[in-house]
Amino acid sequence: MSYAIIGFGKIGQALAHAFARKNIDVTVASRRPPEALAPQARAIGPTVVARSLRDALEADTIILAVPFGEHREVAKALPSWKGKTVIDAMNATVPLEELDGLLSSAFVAKAFTGARLVKGFNHLIAAKLAADPIVEGGHRVIFLSGDDEDAIAPVAALAKQLGFAPVKLGKLDEGGALVHARGRIWGPLIFQDVFKKEQ
Repeated sequence: MSYAIIGFGKIGQALAHAFARKNIDVTVASRRPPEALAPQARAIGPTVVARSLRDALEADTIILAVPFGEHREVAKALPSWKGKTVIDAMNATVPLEELDGLLSSAFVAKAFTGARLVKGFNHLIAAKLAADPIVEGGHRVIFLSGDDEDAIAPVAALAKQLGFAPVKLGKLDEGGALVHARGRIWGPLIFQDVFKKEQ
């Protein structure tokens, strides 16, 4: 399984730290050329490699960490997203009327035709996401939701591999609503820093 993080701001870099901590290879890309990202990527760790957007999108699993308004530009970079898993780690910052009455992840899914979309890694601030997820004998929780159960399982496995405790919240219109940041309306679980003890 290959991974790419699209967007290399605070959240993208925080996720890159999580991959580097576990020595998992990950490609990073953004609007900026790879040469501009390379020094920061190298500073995070040897398993973090900056590439062009086109090259990064060859990965099996794509984590979207761009500002919400830019996701459509990323979607246009491939003619078809069939066979790809897209993890939506974004939070919407646009007025409700721009989302056609949908939750933000359902809106994002429309742009990534053919992809299996999973909402995840969006409810923690960058500093918490970058920090060691093992705290006081427990693992920091990552909430996941998606309409394709087969897509959630490998994302949960990745979260576990990164040291987090994945908690599945069901479909996008169920669990997605619990971690949905949009306008001034915050989901009940948004930005909660929750830990799960080993059973």
